[in-house]
Amino acid sequence: MPTSETFRKKLHSLDGKSYGALKQLTGAWDFGTFTLHIDKVQSDPYAPASRMHLVIPRQATALPGELTRSAEQRVAAADFIARDLADAIRQGPREYGFVTPGQEILPRSSVVVSESAVQVRFTFQFPAAGRRVKGKLAARLLGERLFDLVKYSAVGERLDPEQLREHVETYTDFSALQGQLSERGLVAFVADGAILPRSAGDSDTPLRSALAFESPEEFRVKFSLPSGREVTGMGVRAGITLIAGGGFHGKSTLLRAIERGVYSHVPGDGREFVVTDPTAAMVRAEDGRAVTGTDISPFINNLPGGADTSRFFTANASGSTSQAANLAEALEIGAKTLLIDEDTSATNFMIRDQAMKQLIAAEHEPITPFVDRVRALYDQLGVSTILVVGGSGIFFGVADSVIAMRSYVPSDVTDRAHQIAGARAKPVDFDFASYSAVTSGRSVVPASLRGSRGSKPPRGRGLEQVQIGKENLDLRYLSQLVDAGQTNAIALALELVARELDRPQNPTQGRHLHSAVLTVIEQLQQQGLDLLVGAAGARAESSARVRGDLVLPRVAELHQAISRWRGLKVGS
Repeated sequence: MPTSETFRKKLHSLDGKSYGALKQLTGAWDFGTFTLHIDKVQSDPYAPASRMHLVIPRQATALPGELTRSAEQRVAAADFIARDLADAIRQGPREYGFVTPGQEILPRSSVVVSESAVQVRFTFQFPAAGRRVKGKLAARLLGERLFDLVKYSAVGERLDPEQLREHVETYTDFSALQGQLSERGLVAFVADGAILPRSAGDSDTPLRSALAFESPEEFRVKFSLPSGREVTGMGVRAGITLIAGGGFHGKSTLLRAIERGVYSHVPGDGREFVVTDPTAAMVRAEDGRAVTGTDISPFINNLPGGADTSRFFTANASGSTSQAANLAEALEIGAKTLLIDEDTSATNFMIRDQAMKQLIAAEHEPITPFVDRVRALYDQLGVSTILVVGGSGIFFGVADSVIAMRSYVPSDVTDRAHQIAGARAKPVDFDFASYSAVTSGRSVVPASLRGSRGSKPPRGRGLEQVQIGKENLDLRYLSQLVDAGQTNAIALALELVARELDRPQNPTQGRHLHSAVLTVIEQLQQQGLDLLVGAAGARAESSARVRGDLVLPRVAELHQAISRWRGLKVGS
Protein backbone atom coordinates (compact mmCIF):
# COMPACT_ATOMS: atom_id res chain seq x y z
CA MET A 1 0.00 0.00 0.00
CA PRO A 2 1.46 3.44 -0.93
CA THR A 3 2.45 5.63 2.01
CA SER A 4 1.48 9.13 3.12
CA GLU A 5 4.80 10.42 1.75
CA THR A 6 3.97 8.98 -1.65
CA PHE A 7 0.53 10.58 -1.34
CA ARG A 8 2.01 14.02 -0.73
CA LYS A 9 4.43 13.67 -3.63
CA LYS A 10 1.58 12.58 -5.87
CA LEU A 11 -0.42 15.69 -4.97
CA HIS A 12 2.60 17.90 -5.62
CA SER A 13 2.97 16.29 -9.04
CA LEU A 14 -0.67 17.10 -9.81
CA ASP A 15 -0.27 20.80 -9.02
CA GLY A 16 -1.61 22.80 -11.96
CA LYS A 17 -3.02 19.73 -13.73
CA SER A 18 -6.62 19.50 -14.89
CA TYR A 19 -9.10 18.52 -12.20
CA GLY A 20 -9.78 15.11 -13.69
CA ALA A 21 -6.22 14.04 -12.84
CA LEU A 22 -7.25 13.77 -9.17
CA LYS A 23 -9.03 10.49 -9.93
CA GLN A 24 -5.56 8.89 -9.78
CA LEU A 25 -5.78 9.27 -5.99
CA THR A 26 -8.68 6.85 -5.62
CA GLY A 27 -7.72 3.98 -3.33
CA ALA A 28 -5.99 3.38 0.01
CA TRP A 29 -2.97 5.22 1.45
CA ASP A 30 -0.98 4.14 4.51
CA PHE A 31 -0.52 7.00 6.99
CA GLY A 32 1.08 4.80 9.65
CA THR A 33 -1.35 5.04 12.54
CA PHE A 34 -4.32 5.08 10.17
CA THR A 35 -5.28 4.41 6.54
CA LEU A 36 -6.84 7.02 4.27
CA HIS A 37 -9.31 5.66 1.72
CA ILE A 38 -10.33 7.98 -1.11
CA ASP A 39 -13.64 6.50 -2.21
CA LYS A 40 -14.91 8.94 -4.82
CA VAL A 41 -13.17 11.95 -6.33
CA GLN A 42 -15.40 14.79 -7.49
CA SER A 43 -15.52 15.31 -11.24
CA ASP A 44 -14.85 19.06 -11.15
CA PRO A 45 -14.42 21.85 -8.55
CA TYR A 46 -18.15 22.60 -8.58
CA ALA A 47 -19.37 19.04 -8.11
CA PRO A 48 -20.25 17.56 -4.69
CA ALA A 49 -17.12 17.15 -2.57
CA SER A 50 -14.95 14.03 -2.73
CA ARG A 51 -15.84 11.20 -0.33
CA MET A 52 -13.17 9.70 1.92
CA HIS A 53 -12.81 7.67 5.07
CA LEU A 54 -10.17 6.85 7.63
CA VAL A 55 -9.62 3.43 9.19
CA ILE A 56 -7.94 3.67 12.58
CA PRO A 57 -7.01 0.38 14.32
CA ARG A 58 -8.53 0.13 17.80
CA GLN A 59 -5.07 -0.21 19.40
CA ALA A 60 -4.17 3.19 17.94
CA THR A 61 -7.10 4.85 19.78
CA ALA A 62 -7.66 5.53 23.47
CA LEU A 63 -11.17 4.01 23.49
CA PRO A 64 -11.71 1.97 26.69
CA GLY A 65 -12.65 -1.61 25.92
CA GLU A 66 -15.25 -1.78 28.69
CA LEU A 67 -17.23 1.04 27.02
CA THR A 68 -17.33 -0.55 23.56
CA ARG A 69 -18.04 -4.24 24.22
CA SER A 70 -21.69 -4.33 23.15
CA ALA A 71 -23.27 -3.13 19.91
CA GLU A 72 -25.26 -0.57 21.93
CA GLN A 73 -22.12 0.80 23.52
CA ARG A 74 -20.40 1.06 20.15
CA VAL A 75 -23.31 3.06 18.72
CA ALA A 76 -23.04 5.54 21.60
CA ALA A 77 -19.24 5.70 21.39
CA ALA A 78 -19.41 6.38 17.64
CA ASP A 79 -21.98 9.12 18.25
CA PHE A 80 -19.68 10.69 20.86
CA ILE A 81 -16.69 10.65 18.49
CA ALA A 82 -18.81 12.08 15.68
CA ARG A 83 -19.75 15.09 17.81
CA ASP A 84 -16.14 15.76 18.73
CA LEU A 85 -14.95 15.45 15.13
CA ALA A 86 -17.79 17.66 13.87
CA ASP A 87 -16.65 20.35 16.28
CA ALA A 88 -12.97 19.98 15.27
CA ILE A 89 -13.70 19.98 11.53
CA ARG A 90 -16.06 22.94 11.83
CA GLN A 91 -13.18 24.97 13.28
CA GLY A 92 -10.64 23.72 10.74
CA PRO A 93 -10.04 24.24 7.01
CA ARG A 94 -13.25 24.84 5.07
CA GLU A 95 -12.31 22.17 2.54
CA TYR A 96 -13.25 19.46 5.07
CA GLY A 97 -16.87 18.43 5.44
CA PHE A 98 -18.50 16.36 8.17
CA VAL A 99 -22.11 15.85 9.22
CA THR A 100 -23.00 17.65 12.46
CA PRO A 101 -25.24 15.49 14.69
CA GLY A 102 -28.39 16.82 16.35
CA GLN A 103 -29.55 16.26 19.92
CA GLU A 104 -30.34 12.56 19.47
CA ILE A 105 -27.92 9.66 19.95
CA LEU A 106 -28.48 7.52 16.87
CA PRO A 107 -26.71 4.90 14.74
CA ARG A 108 -24.77 6.98 12.21
CA SER A 109 -22.53 6.20 9.26
CA SER A 110 -20.21 9.17 9.85
CA VAL A 111 -18.30 7.20 12.49
CA VAL A 112 -18.40 3.43 12.85
CA VAL A 113 -16.80 1.72 15.83
CA SER A 114 -16.14 -2.00 15.48
CA GLU A 115 -14.19 -4.44 17.63
CA SER A 116 -11.10 -3.98 15.45
CA ALA A 117 -11.19 -0.40 14.12
CA VAL A 118 -12.79 3.04 14.05
CA GLN A 119 -13.92 4.37 10.68
CA VAL A 120 -14.39 8.11 10.12
CA ARG A 121 -16.24 9.19 6.97
CA PHE A 122 -15.88 12.77 5.69
CA THR A 123 -15.76 14.85 2.52
CA PHE A 124 -12.99 16.99 1.11
CA GLN A 125 -13.24 19.75 -1.49
CA PHE A 126 -10.00 19.58 -3.43
CA PRO A 127 -8.78 23.18 -3.85
CA ALA A 128 -8.54 24.51 -7.37
CA ALA A 129 -7.72 27.56 -9.43
CA GLY A 130 -10.43 27.56 -12.03
CA ARG A 131 -10.37 23.92 -13.17
CA ARG A 132 -6.71 23.37 -12.26
CA VAL A 133 -5.66 21.44 -9.17
CA LYS A 134 -3.93 23.23 -6.30
CA GLY A 135 -1.92 20.13 -5.52
CA LYS A 136 0.54 21.67 -3.06
CA LEU A 137 -2.27 23.17 -0.97
CA ALA A 138 -4.14 19.85 -1.04
CA ALA A 139 -0.96 18.10 0.14
CA ARG A 140 -0.81 20.37 3.20
CA LEU A 141 -4.52 20.08 3.96
CA LEU A 142 -4.73 16.31 3.53
CA GLY A 143 -1.19 15.07 3.86
CA GLU A 144 -0.44 17.01 7.04
CA ARG A 145 -3.67 18.20 8.71
CA LEU A 146 -5.11 14.69 8.83
CA PHE A 147 -2.47 13.69 11.38
CA ASP A 148 -3.58 16.54 13.66
CA LEU A 149 -7.25 15.72 13.17
CA VAL A 150 -6.71 12.15 14.31
CA LYS A 151 -4.24 12.96 17.08
CA TYR A 152 -6.13 15.87 18.66
CA SER A 153 -9.63 14.43 18.67
CA ALA A 154 -11.69 11.86 20.54
CA VAL A 155 -9.96 9.08 18.58
CA GLY A 156 -6.63 10.36 19.90
CA GLU A 157 -5.32 12.49 22.74
CA ARG A 158 -8.45 14.61 23.19
CA LEU A 159 -10.61 11.72 24.34
CA ASP A 160 -12.23 12.49 27.70
CA PRO A 161 -12.95 9.05 29.20
CA GLU A 162 -15.45 10.40 31.75
CA GLN A 163 -17.47 12.29 29.15
CA LEU A 164 -17.43 9.20 26.94
CA ARG A 165 -18.65 7.09 29.85
CA GLU A 166 -21.50 9.50 30.55
CA HIS A 167 -22.49 9.49 26.87
CA VAL A 168 -22.45 5.69 26.62
CA GLU A 169 -24.27 5.16 29.93
CA THR A 170 -26.93 7.72 29.00
CA TYR A 171 -27.67 5.72 25.85
CA THR A 172 -27.57 2.27 27.44
CA ASP A 173 -29.65 3.44 30.43
CA PHE A 174 -32.21 4.96 28.05
CA SER A 175 -32.42 1.70 26.08
CA ALA A 176 -32.82 -0.34 29.27
CA LEU A 177 -35.57 1.94 30.57
CA GLN A 178 -37.35 1.87 27.21
CA GLY A 179 -37.26 -1.91 27.34
CA GLN A 180 -38.90 -1.92 30.79
CA LEU A 181 -41.85 0.31 29.91
CA SER A 182 -44.15 -2.43 28.66
CA GLU A 183 -43.53 -4.78 31.58
CA ARG A 184 -44.34 -1.91 33.94
CA GLY A 185 -47.61 -1.20 32.11
CA LEU A 186 -46.35 2.13 30.78
CA VAL A 187 -46.11 3.74 27.35
CA ALA A 188 -43.96 6.73 28.37
CA PHE A 189 -41.85 8.08 31.23
CA VAL A 190 -40.83 11.68 31.99
CA ALA A 191 -38.06 11.97 34.57
CA ASP A 192 -38.18 14.37 37.48
CA GLY A 193 -35.84 17.24 36.69
CA ALA A 194 -36.28 16.98 32.92
CA ILE A 195 -36.17 20.22 30.92
CA LEU A 196 -38.85 19.99 28.25
CA PRO A 197 -39.13 23.45 26.61
CA ARG A 198 -36.69 24.26 23.82
CA SER A 199 -34.76 27.51 23.56
CA ALA A 200 -36.56 28.67 20.40
CA GLY A 201 -38.99 27.47 17.76
CA ASP A 202 -36.13 26.80 15.35
CA SER A 203 -33.81 25.26 17.96
CA ASP A 204 -33.77 21.87 19.62
CA THR A 205 -31.49 22.93 22.48
CA PRO A 206 -32.94 23.25 26.02
CA LEU A 207 -34.38 26.47 27.42
CA ARG A 208 -32.06 27.03 30.37
CA SER A 209 -34.55 29.18 32.28
CA ALA A 210 -37.31 26.56 32.03
CA LEU A 211 -38.97 25.02 35.06
CA ALA A 212 -37.73 21.50 35.75
CA PHE A 213 -40.39 18.81 35.39
CA GLU A 214 -41.83 17.23 38.53
CA SER A 215 -44.21 14.28 38.44
CA PRO A 216 -47.56 14.25 40.24
CA GLU A 217 -47.27 11.86 43.15
CA GLU A 218 -50.07 9.67 41.74
CA PHE A 219 -48.02 8.94 38.60
CA ARG A 220 -44.53 8.76 40.12
CA VAL A 221 -42.53 5.60 39.41
CA LYS A 222 -38.88 4.64 39.92
CA PHE A 223 -36.44 2.81 37.64
CA SER A 224 -33.09 1.24 38.50
CA LEU A 225 -30.75 1.40 35.52
CA PRO A 226 -27.66 -0.60 34.40
CA SER A 227 -25.24 2.23 35.27
CA GLY A 228 -26.38 2.07 38.89
CA ARG A 229 -28.39 5.28 38.78
CA GLU A 230 -32.01 5.46 39.86
CA VAL A 231 -34.51 7.80 38.23
CA THR A 232 -37.98 8.80 39.34
CA GLY A 233 -40.61 10.52 37.28
CA MET A 234 -44.06 10.38 35.74
CA GLY A 235 -45.11 7.07 34.28
CA VAL A 236 -47.75 7.42 31.56
CA ARG A 237 -49.85 4.30 31.84
CA ALA A 238 -51.08 2.17 28.97
CA GLY A 239 -54.62 3.07 27.98
CA ILE A 240 -56.09 6.45 27.13
CA THR A 241 -54.31 9.44 28.63
CA LEU A 242 -55.42 13.03 28.21
CA ILE A 243 -53.10 16.00 28.69
CA ALA A 244 -55.40 18.96 29.41
CA GLY A 245 -54.85 22.60 30.28
CA GLY A 246 -55.18 26.15 29.15
CA GLY A 247 -53.27 27.69 26.26
CA PHE A 248 -49.53 28.23 26.79
CA HIS A 249 -49.44 26.10 29.95
CA GLY A 250 -47.19 23.40 28.51
CA LYS A 251 -49.46 20.59 27.37
CA SER A 252 -48.15 20.50 23.77
CA THR A 253 -44.59 20.92 25.07
CA LEU A 254 -45.06 17.77 27.16
CA LEU A 255 -46.47 15.87 24.18
CA ARG A 256 -43.59 16.99 21.94
CA ALA A 257 -41.10 15.74 24.50
CA ILE A 258 -42.92 12.39 24.66
CA GLU A 259 -42.99 12.31 20.84
CA ARG A 260 -39.18 12.68 20.73
CA GLY A 261 -38.79 10.21 23.60
CA VAL A 262 -38.62 7.39 21.07
CA TYR A 263 -34.94 8.49 20.75
CA SER A 264 -32.15 8.83 23.28
CA HIS A 265 -30.80 12.35 23.81
CA VAL A 266 -27.31 13.63 24.59
CA PRO A 267 -26.28 14.47 28.16
CA GLY A 268 -27.33 18.02 28.94
CA ASP A 269 -30.28 18.02 26.54
CA GLY A 270 -32.82 17.93 29.37
CA ARG A 271 -34.76 15.02 27.83
CA GLU A 272 -32.20 12.28 28.52
CA PHE A 273 -34.80 10.29 30.46
CA VAL A 274 -37.95 11.21 28.62
CA VAL A 275 -38.61 7.74 27.28
CA THR A 276 -41.43 6.55 25.04
CA ASP A 277 -42.68 3.29 23.57
CA PRO A 278 -40.38 2.85 20.52
CA THR A 279 -43.39 2.18 18.25
CA ALA A 280 -45.20 5.41 19.22
CA ALA A 281 -46.50 7.38 16.23
CA MET A 282 -47.65 10.98 15.98
CA VAL A 283 -50.99 11.15 14.17
CA ARG A 284 -52.21 14.42 12.68
CA ALA A 285 -54.26 15.88 9.86
CA GLU A 286 -52.28 16.40 6.66
CA ASP A 287 -54.36 18.10 4.02
CA GLY A 288 -53.30 17.31 0.48
CA ARG A 289 -51.33 14.11 1.05
CA ALA A 290 -51.78 11.17 -1.29
CA VAL A 291 -53.41 8.02 0.10
CA THR A 292 -52.93 4.74 -1.76
CA GLY A 293 -55.01 1.70 -0.89
CA THR A 294 -55.20 2.35 2.86
CA ASP A 295 -58.11 0.85 4.83
CA ILE A 296 -59.75 3.78 6.65
CA SER A 297 -63.14 2.06 6.99
CA PRO A 298 -63.27 2.03 10.83
CA PHE A 299 -63.24 5.83 10.74
CA ILE A 300 -64.75 6.79 7.38
CA ASN A 301 -67.34 4.72 5.52
CA ASN A 302 -70.48 4.99 3.41
CA LEU A 303 -69.15 7.87 1.34
CA PRO A 304 -71.50 9.56 -1.14
CA GLY A 305 -70.91 7.86 -4.46
CA GLY A 306 -70.03 4.57 -2.81
CA ALA A 307 -66.20 4.88 -2.81
CA ASP A 308 -64.56 1.86 -1.14
CA THR A 309 -62.86 3.09 2.04
CA SER A 310 -61.40 -0.33 2.80
CA ARG A 311 -59.04 0.46 -0.13
CA PHE A 312 -59.08 4.22 -0.17
CA PHE A 313 -57.34 6.23 -2.89
CA THR A 314 -56.96 9.97 -3.25
CA ALA A 315 -54.31 12.33 -4.55
CA ASN A 316 -55.54 15.14 -2.31
CA ALA A 317 -56.80 14.01 1.07
CA SER A 318 -58.91 16.26 3.28
CA GLY A 319 -58.09 16.88 6.91
CA SER A 320 -60.28 14.04 8.18
CA THR A 321 -59.34 11.48 5.52
CA SER A 322 -55.62 12.28 5.88
CA GLN A 323 -55.76 11.82 9.65
CA ALA A 324 -57.71 8.60 9.25
CA ALA A 325 -55.06 7.35 6.80
CA ASN A 326 -52.21 8.38 9.09
CA LEU A 327 -53.80 6.50 11.97
CA ALA A 328 -54.54 3.42 9.87
CA GLU A 329 -50.96 3.33 8.55
CA ALA A 330 -49.60 3.65 12.09
CA LEU A 331 -51.63 0.57 13.03
CA GLU A 332 -50.46 -1.18 9.85
CA ILE A 333 -46.80 -0.86 10.86
CA GLY A 334 -47.48 -1.98 14.42
CA ALA A 335 -47.71 1.20 16.51
CA LYS A 336 -48.85 0.47 20.05
CA THR A 337 -49.08 4.11 21.11
CA LEU A 338 -50.77 6.96 19.24
CA LEU A 339 -49.79 10.56 19.99
CA ILE A 340 -52.36 13.20 19.03
CA ASP A 341 -52.62 16.96 19.59
CA GLU A 342 -56.00 18.55 18.96
CA ASP A 343 -54.19 21.61 17.55
CA THR A 344 -53.02 19.57 14.54
CA SER A 345 -56.13 17.41 14.21
CA ALA A 346 -59.24 17.64 12.05
CA THR A 347 -62.11 18.48 14.38
CA ASN A 348 -64.66 16.37 12.51
CA PHE A 349 -62.31 13.37 12.69
CA MET A 350 -61.88 13.72 16.45
CA ILE A 351 -65.35 14.56 17.80
CA ARG A 352 -69.03 15.02 16.95
CA ASP A 353 -71.14 16.61 19.65
CA GLN A 354 -74.81 16.05 20.42
CA ALA A 355 -75.98 19.20 18.69
CA MET A 356 -74.36 18.14 15.43
CA LYS A 357 -75.75 14.62 15.80
CA GLN A 358 -79.23 16.10 16.13
CA LEU A 359 -78.75 18.33 13.08
CA ILE A 360 -77.12 15.75 10.79
CA ALA A 361 -78.50 12.22 10.99
CA ALA A 362 -75.95 9.42 11.47
CA GLU A 363 -76.81 7.81 8.12
CA HIS A 364 -75.70 11.01 6.37
CA GLU A 365 -72.37 11.30 8.24
CA PRO A 366 -69.63 9.00 6.90
CA ILE A 367 -67.13 9.86 9.66
CA THR A 368 -67.11 7.89 12.89
CA PRO A 369 -65.18 10.22 15.18
CA PHE A 370 -62.07 9.06 16.96
CA VAL A 371 -63.75 9.49 20.35
CA ASP A 372 -66.03 6.57 19.38
CA ARG A 373 -63.11 4.32 18.39
CA VAL A 374 -60.34 5.15 20.87
CA ARG A 375 -61.66 2.81 23.58
CA ALA A 376 -61.98 -0.17 21.22
CA LEU A 377 -58.46 0.42 19.91
CA TYR A 378 -57.12 -0.14 23.39
CA ASP A 379 -59.54 -2.83 24.57
CA GLN A 380 -59.24 -4.95 21.40
CA LEU A 381 -55.79 -4.15 20.01
CA GLY A 382 -53.90 -2.91 23.06
CA VAL A 383 -53.18 0.39 21.28
CA SER A 384 -52.83 3.27 23.74
CA THR A 385 -53.47 6.95 23.03
CA ILE A 386 -51.89 10.06 24.53
CA LEU A 387 -54.04 13.03 23.53
CA VAL A 388 -53.65 16.77 24.15
CA VAL A 389 -57.02 18.47 24.67
CA GLY A 390 -57.90 22.04 25.52
CA GLY A 391 -61.11 22.88 23.70
CA SER A 392 -63.44 19.96 24.45
CA GLY A 393 -64.08 17.63 27.35
CA ILE A 394 -65.78 14.99 25.22
CA PHE A 395 -62.90 12.53 25.77
CA PHE A 396 -63.22 12.67 29.58
CA GLY A 397 -65.70 9.80 29.54
CA VAL A 398 -63.35 7.42 27.73
CA ALA A 399 -60.07 8.43 29.40
CA ASP A 400 -58.18 6.25 31.88
CA SER A 401 -55.91 9.07 33.06
CA VAL A 402 -56.14 12.85 32.82
CA ILE A 403 -53.13 15.08 33.47
CA ALA A 404 -53.65 18.83 33.80
CA MET A 405 -50.81 21.21 32.96
CA ARG A 406 -50.80 24.52 34.83
CA SER A 407 -47.79 26.79 34.24
CA TYR A 408 -45.82 23.70 33.11
CA VAL A 409 -46.65 21.84 36.35
CA PRO A 410 -48.58 18.55 35.88
CA SER A 411 -51.27 17.30 38.24
CA ASP A 412 -53.60 14.31 38.33
CA VAL A 413 -57.20 15.41 37.62
CA THR A 414 -58.54 12.02 36.55
CA ASP A 415 -61.25 11.77 39.23
CA ARG A 416 -62.48 15.30 38.58
CA ALA A 417 -62.66 14.68 34.83
CA HIS A 418 -64.67 11.50 35.41
CA GLN A 419 -67.05 13.37 37.73
CA ILE A 420 -67.62 16.01 35.05
CA ALA A 421 -68.21 13.34 32.40
CA GLY A 422 -70.67 11.44 34.55
CA ALA A 423 -71.11 7.82 33.42
CA ARG A 424 -68.14 6.36 31.55
CA ALA A 425 -68.84 6.29 27.83
CA LYS A 426 -69.30 2.95 26.12
CA PRO A 427 -67.30 2.36 22.94
CA VAL A 428 -69.23 2.22 19.70
CA ASP A 429 -69.26 -1.39 18.52
CA PHE A 430 -66.56 -2.24 16.03
CA ASP A 431 -64.67 -5.49 15.54
CA PHE A 432 -61.00 -4.73 14.92
CA ALA A 433 -60.20 -8.46 14.72
CA SER A 434 -60.80 -8.47 10.97
CA TYR A 435 -59.47 -4.98 10.24
CA SER A 436 -57.13 -5.33 7.26
CA ALA A 437 -54.64 -2.69 8.42
CA VAL A 438 -53.67 -4.92 11.34
CA THR A 439 -54.38 -8.35 9.86
CA SER A 440 -52.68 -8.09 6.47
CA GLY A 441 -51.77 -4.56 5.38
CA ARG A 442 -51.22 -3.54 1.75
CA SER A 443 -49.52 -5.35 -1.11
CA VAL A 444 -47.28 -2.95 -3.01
CA VAL A 445 -45.96 -3.21 -6.57
CA PRO A 446 -42.13 -3.15 -6.20
CA ALA A 447 -41.46 -1.20 -9.41
CA SER A 448 -43.46 1.74 -8.08
CA LEU A 449 -40.67 2.47 -5.55
CA ARG A 450 -37.93 2.68 -8.17
CA GLY A 451 -38.90 5.73 -10.19
CA SER A 452 -38.73 5.82 -13.98
CA ARG A 453 -36.27 3.73 -15.96
CA GLY A 454 -32.90 5.41 -16.36
CA SER A 455 -33.42 7.91 -13.56
CA LYS A 456 -30.90 8.37 -10.78
CA PRO A 457 -31.46 6.53 -7.50
CA PRO A 458 -33.71 8.35 -5.01
CA ARG A 459 -31.85 10.85 -2.84
CA GLY A 460 -32.57 12.93 0.23
CA ARG A 461 -33.03 16.66 -0.07
CA GLY A 462 -32.49 17.95 3.46
CA LEU A 463 -34.78 16.77 6.24
CA GLU A 464 -38.13 17.06 4.49
CA GLN A 465 -37.83 15.78 0.91
CA VAL A 466 -36.77 12.74 -1.07
CA GLN A 467 -36.28 13.15 -4.80
CA ILE A 468 -37.46 10.17 -6.84
CA GLY A 469 -36.80 10.70 -10.52
CA LYS A 470 -38.17 14.15 -11.30
CA GLU A 471 -40.70 14.12 -8.47
CA ASN A 472 -40.34 15.05 -4.80
CA LEU A 473 -41.68 13.04 -1.88
CA ASP A 474 -42.85 15.49 0.81
CA LEU A 475 -41.98 14.42 4.38
CA ARG A 476 -42.49 17.73 6.17
CA TYR A 477 -45.27 16.40 8.42
CA LEU A 478 -43.25 13.44 9.72
CA SER A 479 -42.45 15.15 13.01
CA GLN A 480 -40.53 12.15 14.40
CA LEU A 481 -38.08 12.38 11.51
CA VAL A 482 -35.29 14.31 13.27
CA ASP A 483 -32.12 14.12 11.16
CA ALA A 484 -31.45 14.75 7.46
CA GLY A 485 -29.34 11.59 7.58
CA GLN A 486 -32.53 9.62 8.22
CA THR A 487 -34.04 11.13 5.09
CA ASN A 488 -30.93 10.13 3.10
CA ALA A 489 -31.27 6.60 4.48
CA ILE A 490 -34.98 6.45 3.60
CA ALA A 491 -34.16 7.45 0.02
CA LEU A 492 -31.65 4.62 -0.36
CA ALA A 493 -33.82 2.13 1.57
CA LEU A 494 -36.52 2.30 -1.11
CA GLU A 495 -34.45 -0.04 -3.26
CA LEU A 496 -34.07 -2.54 -0.41
CA VAL A 497 -37.80 -2.43 0.26
CA ALA A 498 -38.48 -2.97 -3.45
CA ARG A 499 -36.20 -6.03 -3.40
CA GLU A 500 -38.08 -7.45 -0.44
CA LEU A 501 -41.36 -6.83 -2.22
CA ASP A 502 -39.96 -8.64 -5.27
CA ARG A 503 -39.47 -11.90 -3.37
CA PRO A 504 -42.95 -13.49 -3.79
CA GLN A 505 -43.75 -15.81 -6.69
CA ASN A 506 -46.03 -13.19 -8.20
CA PRO A 507 -43.96 -9.97 -8.46
CA THR A 508 -46.82 -7.99 -10.01
CA GLN A 509 -48.74 -8.24 -6.75
CA GLY A 510 -45.86 -8.06 -4.29
CA ARG A 511 -45.77 -8.89 -0.61
CA HIS A 512 -47.16 -6.77 2.18
CA LEU A 513 -45.47 -3.41 2.65
CA HIS A 514 -45.22 -3.52 6.42
CA SER A 515 -43.36 -6.85 6.46
CA ALA A 516 -40.89 -5.65 3.82
CA VAL A 517 -40.18 -2.45 5.79
CA LEU A 518 -39.70 -4.38 9.02
CA THR A 519 -37.27 -6.74 7.29
CA VAL A 520 -35.22 -3.88 5.83
CA ILE A 521 -34.85 -2.05 9.16
CA GLU A 522 -33.83 -5.31 10.84
CA GLN A 523 -31.18 -5.82 8.15
CA LEU A 524 -29.83 -2.31 8.68
CA GLN A 525 -29.71 -2.83 12.44
CA GLN A 526 -27.78 -6.08 12.03
CA GLN A 527 -25.55 -5.30 9.05
CA GLY A 528 -25.10 -1.54 9.30
CA LEU A 529 -25.99 1.46 7.18
CA ASP A 530 -23.38 0.65 4.51
CA LEU A 531 -25.88 -1.93 3.27
CA LEU A 532 -27.86 1.00 1.85
CA VAL A 533 -24.97 2.25 -0.27
CA GLY A 534 -24.33 -1.22 -1.62
CA ALA A 535 -28.00 -1.56 -2.57
CA ALA A 536 -27.97 1.74 -4.45
CA GLY A 537 -24.60 1.06 -6.05
CA ALA A 538 -25.98 -1.11 -8.81
CA ARG A 539 -28.00 1.88 -10.02
CA ALA A 540 -25.59 4.63 -9.01
CA GLU A 541 -22.90 6.09 -11.21
CA SER A 542 -20.27 5.67 -8.49
CA SER A 543 -18.95 2.37 -7.23
CA ALA A 544 -18.13 3.93 -3.84
CA ARG A 545 -19.65 1.91 -1.02
CA VAL A 546 -19.05 4.34 1.86
CA ARG A 547 -21.09 7.38 2.89
CA GLY A 548 -20.93 9.43 6.06
CA ASP A 549 -24.31 11.15 5.83
CA LEU A 550 -26.67 8.32 6.79
CA VAL A 551 -28.63 7.88 10.04
CA LEU A 552 -30.86 4.93 10.90
CA PRO A 553 -34.58 5.79 10.58
CA ARG A 554 -37.32 4.04 12.51
CA VAL A 555 -39.62 1.51 10.92
CA ALA A 556 -42.46 4.03 11.28
CA GLU A 557 -40.82 6.82 9.28
CA LEU A 558 -39.74 4.54 6.42
CA HIS A 559 -43.27 3.15 6.21
CA GLN A 560 -44.85 6.61 6.46
CA ALA A 561 -42.57 7.98 3.73
CA ILE A 562 -43.48 5.18 1.32
CA SER A 563 -47.18 5.62 2.10
CA ARG A 564 -46.99 9.27 1.01
CA TRP A 565 -45.31 8.56 -2.34
CA ARG A 566 -47.65 9.68 -5.12
CA GLY A 567 -46.24 7.07 -7.48
CA LEU A 568 -47.05 4.18 -5.13
CA LYS A 569 -49.07 1.33 -6.61
CA VAL A 570 -50.77 -1.48 -4.73
CA GLY A 571 -51.67 -4.95 -5.92
CA SER A 572 -55.17 -6.24 -6.29
